[in-house]
Amino acid sequence: MSLPRFSQDPRAAQFVQDPYPTYRHLRGHPFVMWEDLDLVVTARADLTQAILRDRRFGREPAGGHPPARPEIETFARLDRAAMLDREPPDHTRLRALVLRAFTSTRVARLAPWIEARAAQLLDQAPDGPFDLIATLAEPLPVQVIAHMMGVPLARAPDLLNWSHAMVAMYQPGREPEVERRAVAAAEAFGDYIGGLIAARARAPGDDLLSALVRAHQGEERLSHLEVVANAILLLNAGHEATVHGIANGVKALLESGQYGAAPNDAMVEEVLRFDPPLHLFTRHVREACDVVGHHFAQGKQVGVLLAGAARDPKLCPQPDNFRPARAPCPHVSFGAGLHFCVGAPLARLEILIALRTLTARFPQLRLAAPPIYANRWHFRGLNALMVRA
Repeated sequence: MSLPRFSQDPRAAQFVQDPYPTYRHLRGHPFVMWEDLDLVVTARADLTQAILRDRRFGREPAGGHPPARPEIETFARLDRAAMLDREPPDHTRLRALVLRAFTSTRVARLAPWIEARAAQLLDQAPDGPFDLIATLAEPLPVQVIAHMMGVPLARAPDLLNWSHAMVAMYQPGREPEVERRAVAAAEAFGDYIGGLIAARARAPGDDLLSALVRAHQGEERLSHLEVVANAILLLNAGHEATVHGIANGVKALLESGQYGAAPNDAMVEEVLRFDPPLHLFTRHVREACDVVGHHFAQGKQVGVLLAGAARDPKLCPQPDNFRPARAPCPHVSFGAGLHFCVGAPLARLEILIALRTLTARFPQLRLAAPPIYANRWHFRGLNALMVRA
């Protein structure tokens, strides 16, 4: 069965600012070949859920990842040693260790610390218009994950710079300069985490990095590379998406005229559904199979459009409308199946506290300039969110 073919430059300005009409069009077919990405994709909710949960599809090719180009080997070694790009049994071993730190009970105990940091950050908001991303949405998540990992908060700016450079590697059509910056960031980040690991080996603490070091020294036997790679993954993933979750959510509340409604769990879920920070997740075909009439050969890839699935009208009525009081509506902003985001409870808590603190401190907040999305699809985030109190 031949697939419909589709062309859309993911860097085109109109698409970057509003990709949702494109996703609506793609939902007209089960699967579509997106020519610009050279990737079979789906924007349907049922197929997105099915692909993410089907063990015939995975983050690691059946025969393992092929060798990386020499010029990006430093980045690739760290990337592929992290649990996100591993399959069982390695993924099971690594994920079990990290899950111990992200239990709902342990995350809930962080609430007072997160509330205090959010309040302190808003205390520093300047008079007049200010960028909510630089003031709150960006520093809060990176400080939270640094606190959990046991990384000094003074190094938060370095973590942000390294993370931004490394995450840029996942965008389509990356240029050589992007790769050079990512490799340099991977080297610097790896060296820094390596130094912290040595310090924790001498004097462990009650933090996630110490737990990874203990696993390296104990029966679970994480390799040194796995400790470094997964520490970097947690620091990067632990804040990148949450930054945009907060900012995109505040934008939606302000633009819909619903800012000021009491933030609650339902509002957080609608924020994550309506304009999620991650729009594309890919899977390798580990075992040849047929899905709704399309044959996937082993070794190929498929992309699931998480944000397209979240606007599928089969999931909820009027999905293009932002409704903070919407009854629970399923979404896949954190993925699904084996690779469901371990940090989901923490991200939900951070978004809730950020919204509560912001509305309590600035009940009359309003936009000071039209928000513009940054040209870095498939991540969905604003260049800035200029507001005034």
